[in-house]
Amino acid sequence: EDVSERLTLKEKVSLLTGKSMWTLRSMETKRGVVIPPVRVSDGPQGVRRALSDWTAMQSNPATCFPAACALACSWDRDLVQRIGVALSEECEEQEVQILLGPGMNVKRHPCGGRNFEYFSEDPMLAGTLAAAFVAGVQAQGVGCSLKHFAANNQETFRMVVDTRVDERTLRELYLPAFEH
Repeated sequence: EDVSERLTLKEKVSLLTGKSMWTLRSMETKRGVVIPPVRVSDGPQGVRRALSDWTAMQSNPATCFPAACALACSWDRDLVQRIGVALSEECEEQEVQILLGPGMNVKRHPCGGRNFEYFSEDPMLAGTLAAAFVAGVQAQGVGCSLKHFAANNQETFRMVVDTRVDERTLRELYLPAFEH
């Protein structure tokens, strides 16, 4: 809050866009506020630190942990939290401050191209395991960015699809995992 209060509106807005595909902007203000660059990495299954700031085609070698759908079969919060800790340690080794994960949308369509990234079709199980994952990662000082927000059920035309969900379905199925 202290840093936010010391930034001008223009400075705050400048932080809303990235420096590159995988790096957020750094800032040094005239009033002595220093915000270091923040590197993000895709990969709830492993830290996929891209070798280029503008593509994800090549990346550093990484441990490949079981996909969220496989972890959910264990119903084991402690195991998922330990994996979060291990991912955080790999983030630290690769100088990554924010891990893009976990995937916690619920599975609603069998053809969903990202179903393997999501824990479950059950919002309570998805939320419980995602919370354990986040706790493991954040306990080591690395941030998480939950993905992909509610009702992301298809890959075809995913950037332009108009997903329509009635409020009851949204509140009872899609949002509880995120609220958890």
